[in-house]
Amino acid sequence: MDQENVSATLTVAVPAARVFAVLADPTTHSAIDGTGWVREAVDQAPLTEVGQIFRMHMYHANRPIGDYQVANKVQVLDPPRAIGWLTGQEKADGHLEFGGWIWRYELAPLGPSETEVTLTYDWSAVPQSIRENIRFPPFGPEHLTNSLHHLAELVSGR
Repeated sequence: MDQENVSATLTVAVPAARVFAVLADPTTHSAIDGTGWVREAVDQAPLTEVGQIFRMHMYHANRPIGDYQVANKVQVLDPPRAIGWLTGQEKADGHLEFGGWIWRYELAPLGPSETEVTLTYDWSAVPQSIRENIRFPPFGPEHLTNSLHHLAELVSGR
């Protein structure tokens, strides 16, 4: 695959600020996730600044130990227009290491009560050493669409 990112877009009938607030709350991420891998937030504080680290409990049946934890580093925080983070892990010595893939949400207000949401998963910065062990993207493109539909249900209170 020449393209090193995948995106999906959905319009939701709520203001951008409300969508942003849900995305900036790590406790909502398991409800939004389209793969079922994200479990619960370890760090439950809202995302408020670039560089902030937040950890999530995860589960993936194809891992040697199904349960694991990721560390995410906020890369983009432009309320209520964009939010994004790098995903990585904490090594045994406490050092954080990021793999080079980023999740990014772009919010475009279409009026006072409607927002176009674009979710992009970008792996263009993943080094070859990681690409030898992980196929990118590690999920089908429907994952992004599923996530946006989950987000729409969550922000609209359904």
